[in-house]
Amino acid sequence: MKPKSPKRSDARSSEELVDALVQAAFVTMAVLNKIGADHALSLTQLRVCGILRDRRLRMAALADYLGLEKSTMTGLVDRAERRGLMARAPSAEDGRAVDVFLTREGTKLGEQMHAQVQQSLTPLIERLNASDRQLLQDLLGRMLDSENGKVASR
Repeated sequence: MKPKSPKRSDARSSEELVDALVQAAFVTMAVLNKIGADHALSLTQLRVCGILRDRRLRMAALADYLGLEKSTMTGLVDRAERRGLMARAPSAEDGRAVDVFLTREGTKLGEQMHAQVQQSLTPLIERLNASDRQLLQDLLGRMLDSENGKVASR
């Protein structure tokens, strides 16, 4: 029997890794979609709540970060404002710019959804021992850091 060439083995390994990554993404997205639906939020609105959990951002920066047009971002924030989840205010650093932030109700909902995500995804990572969890966190961090300039993520 002829040994497999390294290139063929690497390609198969890469395909299997990509497949595992896609499967993990689907499981994660299913959790996020369910939590969003339970709170009548789109996936993008859920993501914005997660991003704003611990900060204020300018509307333009938030739109850029999400890869959205400013008009789309404005509509998304308008809907969240009507629900009492987000608010806008002039930027403290630049009076011409507008910051977006979570209201008290939005912060409460954001914390609740964060806890639900933790509760839903923790059983997956508990299958790994502590050193494997740390390794996975480090590897995912490196992967995402290398992509931050290419894909808006969080």
